[in-house]
Amino acid sequence: MALAPALLAACALPPPAPGTAEADLRRQWGQPTDTHGLPGGGTRLEYATGPYGRTTWMVDLGADGRVQRARQVLSPEALFALPAGALDRAGLRRELGRPAEVQGVHGGGETWYWRFETNDCLWLAASLDRDGRYTGGALLPDPACDARSDGFD
Repeated sequence: MALAPALLAACALPPPAPGTAEADLRRQWGQPTDTHGLPGGGTRLEYATGPYGRTTWMVDLGADGRVQRARQVLSPEALFALPAGALDRAGLRRELGRPAEVQGVHGGGETWYWRFETNDCLWLAASLDRDGRYTGGALLPDPACDARSDGFD
């Protein structure tokens, strides 16, 4: 997997400065895990470290191909700032990046999960209705913390 070294390097790198050219960013951070179109002709580059990574950087480029802003988006604040009912699946991906896990729920909806930097064993959860609209978020226990590797029950 050639992408892994670039993603690990991106985690350790400082955020790119506004005005950085896209070519310079890609040379330093590698290929993004996804790209998203932005209004006005800009592009959002997604640098996700999931499914077990705890960071996803979104780097917004203007129509001129230069960095406008960069931010780490996996946080409770980012999740709870999303407007319920205003985002579809593509919009949710554009805001938080690819989820670590997706589970179907009774009634045809879905719950998307992301791990994030925390000292608690929690993950971010976003609920989508059967039409694929974001309806709200929560912090829930991460089931990976329930797995015991010490052999004791």
